[in-house]
Amino acid sequence: MSDFRAASRYVRSLLGLAQEQGVLDEVHNDMKLIDKTCNENFELVSLLRSPIIKSDKKKAVLYKIFEGKVHQLTLAIIDIITRKNRESILPSIAREFHNAYNTFKGIQKASITSTIALDAEIRKEVEEIVKQLSDKKTIELDEKVDSNLIGGFILNVGDKQIDASISSKLKALKLMFKKNPYIKEI
Repeated sequence: MSDFRAASRYVRSLLGLAQEQGVLDEVHNDMKLIDKTCNENFELVSLLRSPIIKSDKKKAVLYKIFEGKVHQLTLAIIDIITRKNRESILPSIAREFHNAYNTFKGIQKASITSTIALDAEIRKEVEEIVKQLSDKKTIELDEKVDSNLIGGFILNVGDKQIDASISSKLKALKLMFKKNPYIKEI
């Protein structure tokens, strides 16, 4: 079974249990903490993926890191995946839980890449555009700055992309000049 399929099964179970127990937001915050910790610590991810290190050692490390900082339900899922020797999918579970939470709550995730950081007024305009494109009331906007765009922005909402960057317009113009209609091709 692929890691994604296994992670999505754990996520569905965890989402259902968290909702049933009324601790959905707490578990979501725990999963964001786990995702952030895994993204910032390559050594931890390597430890979780290592076939040499035994599951009880991995469980002890995870408990040392997260015990007292996360809800008991989150510790229970850590316990379950370590008992089943599936520690390597913990980062995937954390990432997919965030996506499932957003879907459950009706939150649209979008990302914008611009040449400068967005101020509050522009951010509000971008959120309105995303709301119109997705028909969702709540938006989670991921902002990135890339000076290679020269100017403008690239907005990704689901599977839609709006590329209003100057660099892409320059590339299109370059392609257009390569196809000179005034010179007859042989």
